[in-house]
Amino acid sequence: MATGGAGAASGERTKGAAPVAAQDDEWTPASWQRRRATQQPSYAEPAALEAVLATLSRLPPLVTSWEIEALRLQLAEAAEGRRFLLQGGDCAESFEECESSAIAAKLKVLLQMSLVLVHGARVRVTRVGRFAGQYAKPRSAEIESRGDVTLPSYRGDIVNGPGFSQAERNPDPQRLLRAYERSALTLNFIRALIDGGFADLHHPEYWDLDWVKHSELAAEYQRMVESIGESLRFMETLAGAQVGHLNRVDFFTSHEALLLHYEAAQTRQVPHRSGWYNLATHFPWIGVRTNDPEGAHVEYLRGIANPVAVKVSSATAPDAVLRLADLLDPRHEPGRLTFIHRFGAHAIGRGLPPLVEAIAKTGRRVLWVCDPMHGNTETTAGGIKTRKFGHILAEIEQAFEIHRAAGTRLGGVHVELTGENVTECTGGARNLADDDLRRAYRSHVDPRLNYEQALELAMLVARRMSGR
Repeated sequence: MATGGAGAASGERTKGAAPVAAQDDEWTPASWQRRRATQQPSYAEPAALEAVLATLSRLPPLVTSWEIEALRLQLAEAAEGRRFLLQGGDCAESFEECESSAIAAKLKVLLQMSLVLVHGARVRVTRVGRFAGQYAKPRSAEIESRGDVTLPSYRGDIVNGPGFSQAERNPDPQRLLRAYERSALTLNFIRALIDGGFADLHHPEYWDLDWVKHSELAAEYQRMVESIGESLRFMETLAGAQVGHLNRVDFFTSHEALLLHYEAAQTRQVPHRSGWYNLATHFPWIGVRTNDPEGAHVEYLRGIANPVAVKVSSATAPDAVLRLADLLDPRHEPGRLTFIHRFGAHAIGRGLPPLVEAIAKTGRRVLWVCDPMHGNTETTAGGIKTRKFGHILAEIEQAFEIHRAAGTRLGGVHVELTGENVTECTGGARNLADDDLRRAYRSHVDPRLNYEQALELAMLVARRMSGR
């Protein structure tokens, strides 16, 4: 989280969720309801949903407006090439995994990746986690059939359960409150870890995740840790005092703004700032299934003061990207708009250049980020969804080259990962194969990089950025 403690985040006063004034004559936190809203669950009892939303609108905010503004400044620096955005975490969080070991493991792997990028690429890194709110997932089908039984699709723990039964799959509005509570617990624990020195650069050994001893990259990482320690001791010997500000880092949260009722219930005005803030997260984004410029999700995003992101793909035309930019960033504000492109290693060469060139011609300074995960999803002969590490790396490599050729820059990566030793993506240092997937496949939705693959990816990206 940015540097504010848990008390600071929960103590920001609000003027309530009911709109009394908007940023323009048309937008309110509820104006999205006049547009076509896709990917929204159908609740059996609307009155029960309204009661939950009323409760959510009164609960304390999860983040603060000053943390949000701090992130906006850092994203503006990333768009200028003075920072690099590392955004990562679970494809979809689960309520069961809201526990200290799982949260600490995700924090550790993101810290390790950022350490590698800072040391190897010589660039400051903004860390944004896909956690503390990433409980919803868009689905390509409304229903799922197994044999003679057809039930609603699993849409993430914030909506329903993964178990294949009517009771599990019925959308339950009470899950919105459970998602809020677990987001608060996750944020509180991360803030406590950071405030307690978990991210202290004087002790990077605290971040160890039993990195494989046989790997060449493990030895390189250990040399990196030792080099940082030596550099800090040298600086402090010259200064005659400890470099105190290096005992903590900024950390921000993000999630897909998919369930618009949930997002709107925590969209509020705050004292001494104009506009409306989504205080459930620092950095909301919308995906390719909900990025219709005339749709409800874009209507919601255009009115909030947070920095926002939109995912684009082969299905996104240059005209649509220009329209999105006009709607979401009409005043060309630094740090306001991020485009996260997700094409796949085999399609990025054709699909990305027209979008980059269209924005470049307008003179806009947006942040471009590569999501190398979703476009590279495939299914094995055994019916298991996976991603190849080689394809993930290849998409990032091509993204760097495409932006270089266009005179723009790749300012970040957006990856799905876990701090656990799962086997969900193939390849990497251990050269996992399809037969390895069943050994430790735990994701309910999309396959994630395990901690070894994530750190390997960071090292290879750092080498690329440094010109090695």
